[in-house]
Amino acid sequence: MVFSRNGAPRGASRLTSSSSPSTHIVVGDCVAEMAKLPAASVDLVFADPPYNLQLQGDLKRPDDSHVDAVTDDWDKFASFEAYDDFTRAWMTAARRVMKPNATIWVIGSYHNIFRVGSIMQDLGFWLLNDVIWRKTNPMPNFRGRRFTNAHETLIWAARDEKTKAYTFNYEVLKAGNEDVQVRSDWTLPLCTGEERIKGADGKKLHPTQKPEALLARTILSSSKPGDVILDPFCGTGTTGAVAKRLNRNFIGFERDKTYTKGALARIAAVEPLPEESLAPFVTAREAPRVPFTALIERGMIKPGVTLTDSKQRVKATVRADGAISLAGEKNSNTVGSIHRMGAVAQGLDACNGWTYWYIETRKGRVMIDTLRAEFRATMSEAAE
Repeated sequence: MVFSRNGAPRGASRLTSSSSPSTHIVVGDCVAEMAKLPAASVDLVFADPPYNLQLQGDLKRPDDSHVDAVTDDWDKFASFEAYDDFTRAWMTAARRVMKPNATIWVIGSYHNIFRVGSIMQDLGFWLLNDVIWRKTNPMPNFRGRRFTNAHETLIWAARDEKTKAYTFNYEVLKAGNEDVQVRSDWTLPLCTGEERIKGADGKKLHPTQKPEALLARTILSSSKPGDVILDPFCGTGTTGAVAKRLNRNFIGFERDKTYTKGALARIAAVEPLPEESLAPFVTAREAPRVPFTALIERGMIKPGVTLTDSKQRVKATVRADGAISLAGEKNSNTVGSIHRMGAVAQGLDACNGWTYWYIETRKGRVMIDTLRAEFRATMSEAAE
């Protein structure tokens, strides 16, 4: 463990770092310490604040055994007003350090999330989604007087209403979800087993440790490799561990030195994933535009060759000017773009000609989109 600010006066906060220079945990109050960060310096905030559970006395099972619930002082507030003041303070501090296009995730339960959401809107945050984390293994309701509390809510918000270019890796998420849009209800288990950080007594070090799968989904959805991620309530370092594994920079704040010690050891043991597994996913929108004529000019497709559909029932001839003409008596005068001719051949209003037309090459029959990808690759190499 390395301490910076050597020689600082007693009681001053200390900056500690794991083996990775891009990962830091600050021991101290998050509001005071965020005030020391440069404004507009953070790409993503993930906050797991105290829930203000308002537990009255010990929680017991029907057999009178004790339930290890959240009874720590950090979750106790004198009143709702005190909790609201606390929420406004840390959110205001977090908003100052967020870049103009940054976003924030805040997780909570029914005890606090509605108050949190209202305050976020009062402060100028722009809500993007509320996500339901549905727990596959929730703690039962031991008293049998309420429904089993089987979910928590995450609010995802932009810094303000004008934020338009925030990061949302929509197509990445969709590709990993069987090409189906990812919904706002996520089914994931609680943090259990080997993932749960234990203290010296063998018991769980932190009562509300979140599963890494939950953090991985939020980080992958709304940040990019190299981004700076901030967690005002670091706890045992789940956000930091996942951020390091996914090659994101991390800053965490935590008042409890015991939690911090556990977080540092945990993060130090994390190995970042290989760069190739984290390479940015270039979507069709982001890829440089390549006109069909560029492939002809480069010699990748020669005028006069025949294009066919996937079943080789429709044929078209490539012209020198970049248009194509449909073959057959009925289509002898039908000339147009690869997209328009693909639509005409199918009797449709529109068509993606890049994926409709195929061509014979030395490597076999391929979509012309494959040649476009090869052309883009040469563009990237030239740029380097």
